[in-house]
Amino acid sequence: MSTPFIPRRTFVRNVLAAGSATFFAPTILRAAKPSAGQKVNLACVGIGNRAAEIIEALHATGLANIVALCDTDMGAPHTQKILKKFPDVPRFQDFRKMFDKMGKEIEAISVGTPDFSHFPVTMHAMSLGKHVYCEKPMGSSFREMELMMAAEKKYKVAAQMGNQGHSEANYFQFKTWVDEGIIKDVTKITAFMNSKRRWHGMTVDGYLPKQPVPDSLDWDSWLAAAQFHEYNKGYMNGEWRSWYDFGNGALGDWGAHIFDTAHEFLKLGLPTEVDPVLIEGHSNFIFPQASTLSFKFPARGDMPPVDLTWYDGQQNLPPLPVDMGGSVVDPNIPPPSTGQIDTKVRPPGKVIYGKDFTFKGGSHATTLEIIGEKGKEMKGKLPNFPKSPSNHFKNFLLACKGEETCRSSFEVAGPLCQAMAIGILAQRVNAKLTFDPATKSITNHKVANELLAGAPPRKEWEQYFKL
Repeated sequence: MSTPFIPRRTFVRNVLAAGSATFFAPTILRAAKPSAGQKVNLACVGIGNRAAEIIEALHATGLANIVALCDTDMGAPHTQKILKKFPDVPRFQDFRKMFDKMGKEIEAISVGTPDFSHFPVTMHAMSLGKHVYCEKPMGSSFREMELMMAAEKKYKVAAQMGNQGHSEANYFQFKTWVDEGIIKDVTKITAFMNSKRRWHGMTVDGYLPKQPVPDSLDWDSWLAAAQFHEYNKGYMNGEWRSWYDFGNGALGDWGAHIFDTAHEFLKLGLPTEVDPVLIEGHSNFIFPQASTLSFKFPARGDMPPVDLTWYDGQQNLPPLPVDMGGSVVDPNIPPPSTGQIDTKVRPPGKVIYGKDFTFKGGSHATTLEIIGEKGKEMKGKLPNFPKSPSNHFKNFLLACKGEETCRSSFEVAGPLCQAMAIGILAQRVNAKLTFDPATKSITNHKVANELLAGAPPRKEWEQYFKL
C-alpha cells in the first residue's frame, strides 16, 4: 500500500486501452453536445440489478438513445431484462473494446458497476469527451475521486453522480431554507442507517476460496483495476459491497443519500478528524457489524464548526431528541439490495441541530420537518421552495445537451465522497484519524495516509491513474 497520493495532474492526450487500440487526440477532447431535439447516444456499462433501474430511468426520459450495452456477465439472470428490452443493441463484456469499436457513436455513458470499477470506466469515458452518469459513490478511494474531479473539469463533460434525491424535493427545500435563514448555525448532525446489511452476521479470516469461473463471466474484466482475487460467487451480485477491496460499506452506500444536501448547502467540505468511537466486529477484510463515526468539520466563513456522527449496525441506534416523533420516510425510496427497510428499527435518516430549530429528515428526496412545538408554531410560515424541473436522470441528459447543469456534478459530489472515504479508512484501521484539508493527507497514521491512494492497480490498468 505504498503508492503515493497523486494530486490533480495534467492528463495525457491519449487513452491506452489494455489489449485494444490506442486513441490519439491531437488536442484536448471536448464533449460534443447533441443538437436541440436530438436524443443523447448512451452506452450502458453494467446492465443488471441497480444498473438496470438506471438504464430504464434514463430511457424513460425520452432523451436517451441506447446504442451499446456492456456487462462482464451477459449470461447472468439479472442481465436478461435489459437484453430483452434492447435486443438489437450491440453487446460487449469489456468496456475498453466497446469504446474501441463504437467510440464515435457514443456521446454519454451510464456506469452501474460495483464501486471499485467506477473509476476506470469513468476515466476512460471522460478522456474521450463522453458525458458520464456514475452511481454513487464516485470511486473507491480518495485519490480516485480527486482524479475524477480533475477530469470532469479538464474535459468539460457533464458528470452526474447517482444520488437521485439530489434532484428532488429535499434538495430544493434544503437550499431554500438555508438561503432564507431557516437552517442556520448548524453545529451538530446525527445520521443513521440501521437496517440489515449483507455482511451482518458474517465472519471471515481471509478472502474466499477459489471456485470455477462461470463460462458466461469475464472475470478479468470484472476485477478491472482491483488487485487479483480468485473468483468466488460470494463476491458477486452486491456481495462485493461487504468487502473493503470492492465496496464502501453502509456509509459509502447510504451516506450520499442521507447527508448529501447538508454537506453541499452547509459547505462542509473535508473533515479535520474522524474518530471511530465504536467499532463492533472489526475485520481487515469486511466492514464492521456496527460502527459509530464522529466527523469534525471546521468553521467555514461565518458558519460554525459541525460535528457529524454516523451510526450503522442493527442494534447501534442513535440518541435522538425526546420529542422527535415518527420517522420521515419517502415511500419511493428503493429498498436496500438485501430486501425491505427493516421496520423494527428506525429507517435511514438524520437529525440536524441548528440555532433556532432542530430538524428531522429521512433519505433520498424526503423533506425536513422541524421537531417539537417549534415545528407546530412554524406551520404555514415556512418559505415555499420550487418544484424540481427535472429528475436526476433527465437533469443529466439535459446537461449533456447543454440545457441544464448536473446537480450532483463530480465537483459537488467529490468532496462528499472523499469525506466518506476518510470515514471508511477510520473503520478499516480502527483508529482516530487527523486530516489536513490543505495538503489532503492524514497526518497521524502512516498506513491510513497511504490508503488514501487505494490499492496499487494491476499493471495493465495503471494508465488510468496516469492520465
